[in-house]
Amino acid sequence: MPMTKDFPGFSTRAIHAGQEADPRTGAVVPPIYATSTYKQDGVGGMREGYEYSRTKNPTRRALEECLAALEEGRHGFAFASGMAAEDTLLRTVCQPGDHVVIPGDAYGGTFRLFDKVATRWGLNYTPAKSSDVDGVLAAITPNTKIVWVETPTNPLLNITDIAAVAAVAHQAGAILVVDNTFASPYLQQPLVLGADVVVHSTTKYVGGHSDVVGGALVVNDDVLAEGLAFHSNSMGAISGPFDAWLTLRGAKTLGVRMDRHCDNAEKIVGWLGQREEVAEIFYPGLETHPGHDIAVKQMRRFGGMVSFRMADGEDAALRVCNSAELFTLGESLGGVESLIEHPGRMTHASAAGSPLEVPSDLVRLSVGIEDVEDLIADLARAFG
Repeated sequence: MPMTKDFPGFSTRAIHAGQEADPRTGAVVPPIYATSTYKQDGVGGMREGYEYSRTKNPTRRALEECLAALEEGRHGFAFASGMAAEDTLLRTVCQPGDHVVIPGDAYGGTFRLFDKVATRWGLNYTPAKSSDVDGVLAAITPNTKIVWVETPTNPLLNITDIAAVAAVAHQAGAILVVDNTFASPYLQQPLVLGADVVVHSTTKYVGGHSDVVGGALVVNDDVLAEGLAFHSNSMGAISGPFDAWLTLRGAKTLGVRMDRHCDNAEKIVGWLGQREEVAEIFYPGLETHPGHDIAVKQMRRFGGMVSFRMADGEDAALRVCNSAELFTLGESLGGVESLIEHPGRMTHASAAGSPLEVPSDLVRLSVGIEDVEDLIADLARAFG
């Protein structure tokens, strides 16, 4: 990774890691290697290890090197989606009869993977409030292989002390997996804090433009990396070259975008705090947030995600979601455009009726990088 050794700044790595100029043409942007196979110089004579694009592709490799550099990790893996990354990780680390501790307010898709898919091949799980280190410890069993956390969580933005939970997991012989999607590697680097694996839906902030679906894993351990490489190739849920190229293009501007996301979110939180219709705001930048002090310690800033509860209940939450115009009603998050959603009926519908069910009066915002005055005006109209 030329240059990044001598210039370790985040945005320098985002622009240069894995992205050296093409040695033949001098092109500064890595090309899209739209190929399924590669010519070999004699039987077994692969060029730089390339034989088949499910196993290895230069465009995907550029993205993987960049993501590893951004997370201060040694090995990166790019997948077709965040869920593909999670599934590959589980099948690499776990076997039937093993146990995983998951967040008590996990993303609905993650919960569905554990509850509806992984349990069918014999994996057990226990939800625990990962902001409570003692609660995580109590949920660990002799068969626990993974402690899985999101920080901030989706959608209630709870904060986990990564270093403290890493110590608890390691003492029990488990690994710590951190879903870093909400924070992005610009705001938080879990491997530095003791995590073993970082998971991303690169669809979100890393890609940043709502035009590509992808996922990633970043690790330091060489043995684990070897297992992930084997399962990635064997299961085949890898990122295609065009998707990898789009994600890599988005990663270049991650730092500047995240600063604007944070600026806008902080101003919207301030506005929400003055509205009597709002019963509760979930944002780790608030000094009243129970995880604020930990967030200050382990995050650069507090992110672009904001959730709040409406004082008048579910009908009021639905009315705000349906009335917003500049805030697009839609699932996903992390794009340059602002989104609004009702988690209970949208992204977290799969958790309905379970211990992970989210409040029905909850509204989630993915605050984009538009002019914040326009965003506040749109919310004001939606509130009525």
